[in-house]
Amino acid sequence: MVIKKRGAIMNKSLRTLLLLGLIFTTTLTSTNTLAKASNTSTITKTQTTWNARPLIKVKRSSSLGPVGYTPSQIRNAYGLNQVSANGKGQTIAIVDSYGSPTIQNDLTTFSNQFGLFKANLTVAYPTGKPSKTDGGWALETAMDVEWAHAIAPNANILLCVAKSTSTNDLVAAIDYASAHGAQVVSNSWGGNEFSGESSYDSHFQHSGIVYVASAGDNGSGVEWPAVSPDVLSVGGTTLNIDSQGTYQSESGWSGSGGGTSDYELTPSYQNSVASIVGDYRGNPDISWDADPNTGVAVCSTTKYNNESGWFQVGGTSLGSPSWAGLIALFDQSRSSALSSFDAISNLYSVANSAYSTEYNDITTGSNGDFDAQPGYDLVTGIGTPKANALVPYITKSNSKINKEVERK
Repeated sequence: MVIKKRGAIMNKSLRTLLLLGLIFTTTLTSTNTLAKASNTSTITKTQTTWNARPLIKVKRSSSLGPVGYTPSQIRNAYGLNQVSANGKGQTIAIVDSYGSPTIQNDLTTFSNQFGLFKANLTVAYPTGKPSKTDGGWALETAMDVEWAHAIAPNANILLCVAKSTSTNDLVAAIDYASAHGAQVVSNSWGGNEFSGESSYDSHFQHSGIVYVASAGDNGSGVEWPAVSPDVLSVGGTTLNIDSQGTYQSESGWSGSGGGTSDYELTPSYQNSVASIVGDYRGNPDISWDADPNTGVAVCSTTKYNNESGWFQVGGTSLGSPSWAGLIALFDQSRSSALSSFDAISNLYSVANSAYSTEYNDITTGSNGDFDAQPGYDLVTGIGTPKANALVPYITKSNSKINKEVERK
């Protein structure tokens, strides 16, 4: 009798535990379902509520003088010191939110410090002046303008300032740049993908204009607008050089954005890497130094975290204006300016025909979900440029290398 009673008690306890478990599981399932529904709702709403963030990482600051890699060191590392083109006759547009109230003076200080040509900078406010100053975006703006100038020091720079971080204001700034003489448009910002992103692709499809964007600073994952098939997506590396800027080694930066799109299908120029990207657009296409530990010198006297002066800065933000400067060198050396899709196609075509002489192949490093590997990968794309070989190669074609390739 005792055993039977104890068994009955145990069965009752077991039923109680099972009931509690069912309630607990149901609660968790309900919460997860609600969370998923909330995320889906957010994605659906992004076409009206989407906001950009600057893709910049700060290592340190100094009020005494420059910290981080200098223009001459970066130019030496990527072979730009052996390129005669300087961007003359080209216009690089920089698109940023809020801008910087001190950008003209900061650019002058930067140019004087490093012995660069006096910059020709024009600032435009396509949708009106912003109502506030943002220290992070001001530092982003300083990096973008100064390093586009460092790579193509004789190019004109058109800074198009969006009055907010909204899609509408940023796209209006891009459209303004497209309509006011830019041959290349740099976008060192991004945000989460959204279901309607492909409806914006036409804004990056103008003859004679190349659009560039940073791939992201939070490791594996894809961001818009870099994911557009008509935008050159720039990932990030850790660049190791000696004091003169001589290239030593390079690895994939852990923060480099990379992965495949949820919405954009594989463009024709990625057919050669379809085994890696599958059926959807892969990011990034190419890379540049981005690790803040191997970051570059930027001058900004607008306060950022209560600091001003010189900063050592990284992030894929550096790659977008730097590659924009490199595109300006391509265009200066050609008889006609490249269009965005053709420029990206050309870069992939070069990789297929003359890889080792035109690019640094990044084979180590990870961004979380993906590892750098020989050839194309979802951390560094094709790799980083050997500009002394790549500029003449693109120039030599003097036509669209991939002219025969259908767009999609």
